[in-house]
Amino acid sequence: MNKAKRTPKLDSIGMTASMLCAVHCAVVPLLITTLPLFGLGFLANPLIEWGMIILALFIGIYAIGFSYVRVHHRRLPVILLISGFFIIMTGHLLVTGWREAIVVPMGGLLIVTAHFFNFRYTGICRNENSAFHLKHSHS
Repeated sequence: MNKAKRTPKLDSIGMTASMLCAVHCAVVPLLITTLPLFGLGFLANPLIEWGMIILALFIGIYAIGFSYVRVHHRRLPVILLISGFFIIMTGHLLVTGWREAIVVPMGGLLIVTAHFFNFRYTGICRNENSAFHLKHSHS
């Protein structure tokens, strides 16, 4: 499968991973004392959290970066991706207490939005290119 066909799948994975990350960051602080009772104490582990962030970062850079360079050349998904990770990092490193549970998921939702727009732009550009090639192949 070529890379151009892989990016919509990566956007879907990126949207899912980023949404799970946002939910995780919003819910874990609220449930931190009850997680071990349900065998879910590992979710509060900082390694899990940073692993999710790094996974979302790699997927985002690959999917959105590839689509930007090779397909749609639109900056909005790139700006949303960078902004989302900036907010997540700011939330983890500079914000404390209950505010972190608000700031970090907002960054995750921006990343979900970045993948959504990337997915849409990639589909639009592919359809335009397909229509262009069909129109000109009959001439």
